[in-house]
Amino acid sequence: MIIYLHGFDATSPGNHEKILQLQFIDPDVRFVTYSTLHPRHDMSHILKEVKRELDNCDDPNPIMVGVGLGGYWCERVAFLSGIRSVILNPNLHPELNMEGKIDRPEEYSNIATKCVTEFRAKNKGKSLCILSVNDQTQDNKALAEELEPYYTVVWDEQQEHKFKNIASHLPLMKEFKQQIQ
Repeated sequence: MIIYLHGFDATSPGNHEKILQLQFIDPDVRFVTYSTLHPRHDMSHILKEVKRELDNCDDPNPIMVGVGLGGYWCERVAFLSGIRSVILNPNLHPELNMEGKIDRPEEYSNIATKCVTEFRAKNKGKSLCILSVNDQTQDNKALAEELEPYYTVVWDEQQEHKFKNIASHLPLMKEFKQQIQ
């Protein structure tokens, strides 16, 4: 099973395209939606939805996949749920770059302080990060420096921030999913 978390643009047709592409890895792809506007409520909602999906799953190696803001949630919720994740151009600092787009961006800072301390060190090797060289919304070189001590980082030369086409990374994602935890 793959649990997919969309980015800030929840209604983008690219979400459906990514789900179809992910079905080449596993036909059981489940789409978890969230408001994107209220971080504290999104956190509890996503945790509850992921728990429900995991409770109704017999896959020994489920993973979560998230793009952009979905990558932010994916990394944390997968860790808290005890599963691995694939994060594509994750928005690691929405408290800094979502001002004016969401009601209370400072809630992301609050969530970060309430999450398990040093969670990336405890999650080492359990997330695969795919970053675009051509990301027009964030500095992925800085994100790579932040994530490389903990996760494998793979660079994509073609895609932009929303990662419309993930096909070239499906074999790597499938291999990552099949690894025994």
